[in-house]
Amino acid sequence: MTTERDSETTFDEDSQPNDEEMPYSDDETEDELDTPPAVEPEQNRLNREVEVTHETLRKDCSWQVKANDPAFYEQPQFKKTKFLCLTTSKYSGNAIKTYKYNPVTFLPLNLLEQFKRAANFYFLILLILQAIPQITTLSWYTTLIPLLLVLGITAIKDLVDDIARHRMDNEINNRTCDVIKDGRFKSTKWKDVKVGDVIRLGKNAFVPADILLLSSSEPNSLCYVETAELDGETNLKFKMSLEVTDRYLQEESTLAVFDGLVECEEPNNRLDKFTGTLKWKGRSYALDADKILLRGCKIRNTDACHGLVIFAGADTKIMKNSGKTRFKRTKIDSLMNYMVYTIFVMLILVSAGLAIGHTYWEQQIGNSSWYLYDGMDYTPSYRGFLNFWGYIIVLNTMVPISLYVSVEVIRLGQSYFINWDLQMYYSEKDTAAKARTTTLNEQLGQIHYIFSDKTGTLTQNIMTFKKCCINGHTYGESGVLGVNQRN
Repeated sequence: MTTERDSETTFDEDSQPNDEEMPYSDDETEDELDTPPAVEPEQNRLNREVEVTHETLRKDCSWQVKANDPAFYEQPQFKKTKFLCLTTSKYSGNAIKTYKYNPVTFLPLNLLEQFKRAANFYFLILLILQAIPQITTLSWYTTLIPLLLVLGITAIKDLVDDIARHRMDNEINNRTCDVIKDGRFKSTKWKDVKVGDVIRLGKNAFVPADILLLSSSEPNSLCYVETAELDGETNLKFKMSLEVTDRYLQEESTLAVFDGLVECEEPNNRLDKFTGTLKWKGRSYALDADKILLRGCKIRNTDACHGLVIFAGADTKIMKNSGKTRFKRTKIDSLMNYMVYTIFVMLILVSAGLAIGHTYWEQQIGNSSWYLYDGMDYTPSYRGFLNFWGYIIVLNTMVPISLYVSVEVIRLGQSYFINWDLQMYYSEKDTAAKARTTTLNEQLGQIHYIFSDKTGTLTQNIMTFKKCCINGHTYGESGVLGVNQRN
């Protein structure tokens, strides 16, 4: 009777709280405890789960991709306001940039970064003080020239590093792949690939964007990929496209007229998650992470595969994980700043002591000595205040501004030694070590703990025969190897 009534109960009634149902207490009798609770009908539970799933999909799947239809992305709902009334597409281009500066921002950003160093900021304040005639004791150019020298050397080093990043970005952005254009596959640079393009990738090719796998030359729509650039794993993983797309989208002509619509989640940094739906020919097909090829993967053991670009450029998952290029500081930089702060405090104390002594001298001797009169009727305390800043200028050599230059030169030399190190050369792949930046050299190798989920991370999954025993004969030890092992 209870089951029949529950089966007729609507979802809204089931979700209402029951105020008469009390939690378990010690006052309940054994008969009450032995009574089995009312079991929710299986169909009601499934209906509720489906309703929640559909509601989640409607909420999260706001990213729409239409295949082979550039005009689709010109609709107003796909525009976003960038500055005032200027609008741009919410879909990113496929060109990436990892550099810090461009010709317009180099000077202001680099100066801002350099003046975060305590010594540079101190000498900037010192230069301003030397421009005040009442307190200056040295010519302003005695501080300006060393400061410009330090800033110039550091700026040149940062410029060289950033030029290397520009070259690396250009190399990646100018790679080519085959894209459907005007009904045919044409070789296109990565930076010109757009969301909604249908592309073709061959064996050992890198995936230029996050794409939905449509078809493959392998049986059962399989595509093998290497994800070493994503998670460091060298073993191959397989992806599998939808059966319907693999069956109908093998030829160039069918790929050119493919008009499927993908509704999926917004760009995010979750490498192992993907939720979406493909709508094609009046039917809907569920999509998951096993049908997505991520940017940075490499096609292996697959002659050819085809895919639809879902996320491009800065929207790809690997770029979402990399984040914005930011300025980093090493422990040496922090230590030098701490040393400069300490020296600066000592400098203030010494200058304050000298200023107090000067004030006392003015009161006792200066005012009564006519030959020391400078024509200024300043009070002794005001003269002591002016001389405090004068002593700050005179004793500026206590702050080691040349220390920063020395460290930068050492880092530059270390980067060349890293590039020339034969012990870091990997002959099997003809790959040498390459210092991509000269800012973090001293942080290399500073490892305290290693957290590994398996031994393959350390052993590179290379298994070498050591020893074995077969039928009483031991193989693998020197002195025991003989005819039996050779047989």
